[in-house]
Amino acid sequence: MPKPPKSPLQQLDAAHHLHPFTDSRALHHKGARVIERGEGVYLWDADGNRILDAMAGLWCVNLGYGREELVQAAEQQLRRLPYYNLFFQTTHPRATELAATLAGLLPGDMEHVFFTGSGSECNDTVIRMVRHYWAGQGQPERNTIISRHNAYHGSTLAGASLGGMQPMHAQGGLPLPGIVHIDQPYHFGEGGGQSPHPFGLERARQLEQKILELGPDRVAAFIGEPIQGAGGVIIPPDSYWPEIQRICKRYDILLVMDEVICGFGRTGHWFASEYYGLQPDLLCMAKGISSGYIPLGAVAVGERVAAGLIAGGEFFHGFTYSGHPVACAVALANIEVMQKERLVERVHDDIGPYLQRAWASLGNHPLVGETRGLGLLAALELVADKGDNRRFAEEAGAGVTCREHCFDLGLVMRAVGDTMIISPPLVIGRAEVDELITKARQALDLTYRTLMN
Repeated sequence: MPKPPKSPLQQLDAAHHLHPFTDSRALHHKGARVIERGEGVYLWDADGNRILDAMAGLWCVNLGYGREELVQAAEQQLRRLPYYNLFFQTTHPRATELAATLAGLLPGDMEHVFFTGSGSECNDTVIRMVRHYWAGQGQPERNTIISRHNAYHGSTLAGASLGGMQPMHAQGGLPLPGIVHIDQPYHFGEGGGQSPHPFGLERARQLEQKILELGPDRVAAFIGEPIQGAGGVIIPPDSYWPEIQRICKRYDILLVMDEVICGFGRTGHWFASEYYGLQPDLLCMAKGISSGYIPLGAVAVGERVAAGLIAGGEFFHGFTYSGHPVACAVALANIEVMQKERLVERVHDDIGPYLQRAWASLGNHPLVGETRGLGLLAALELVADKGDNRRFAEEAGAGVTCREHCFDLGLVMRAVGDTMIISPPLVIGRAEVDELITKARQALDLTYRTLMN
């Protein structure tokens, strides 16, 4: 069939709009997909097609689309105080109230919060904080941060440096100095026949090897996502995180958890650090803090680091929109709705287990080498041969093919290479999960026919 002509909006978009994480030449040829509205777990495009958003936007629209409570909170705050900054010994009610509310939800002794505008800004802030903290302890040489290959910690210079994604590092001369990486705990892709438990220990102990290689007196912190989201919903073996925490404590290394994706109920806990029994020194959050309705991020700081920062005098760091009053008002309303509707408990006890059982049923498809998930996060691995989990050749584009079939069927499911991932809104219902699984299986069937013909 001939390709329909681009709409005036698509033409305007191609003429003036540079998209993030996009091949602009390819996009200009086909025209951008235009999303016009959303309600609940659904989106509608400019052609009137209804699409089940199994990615909650970018892992963030936890309450779904069209929540009046959040809209009203924003409107009321816009009328009362649309903006003021937190610089120069000033605060406003919403920032203070949100900091206190978060302190009541966070794990361990995390009683202090520094506001940012995004997850990337959180991770930039972490670098500044941990280096400033160690300098204040008389150890300025402790300035190296260890992260992991294929991690995602944002796309600013510092965030992309902390992340371990090679395509990002290839653009712009990254990573920045003082940031090094160890291997990820990706059992399906890199386990090499090992069982999960010893593989998890082996990958965790790379942290100790790297600390000893660099010298413990030079290492400031280790940063990791509890579950690597953009890397492909990589869920580490149970042996991994306890060993990481043991190593950090042994060498007095700060533990930083990037919960930008996992925080605010996605794993069936307010924060995934609770699920793994971790006691981080710093914790990054964004996305679900406001259900994506307005940009906001925050770094939670444990007592040890907070005391050092407070004693260290002025911290020369911050953002114009740190703790924006409208963003804080929306976040407070978001948390109130989550508590009122017991969404975290619902993910833990009901809809999370229901989704995981349904998702696991896709494992019998001839294209699927593994299904995995936790709470409302899940992934499946596309393989050419289930017998040995042999992958398709890269040029086959298996993941992209499956993603496009999903879109055609009215489902947003993301492709990370040949790993298909989902992260639906926390308010998704059982009937909508059933629809998701039905459409995912249809997309797999179409992908099989496309690739095997």
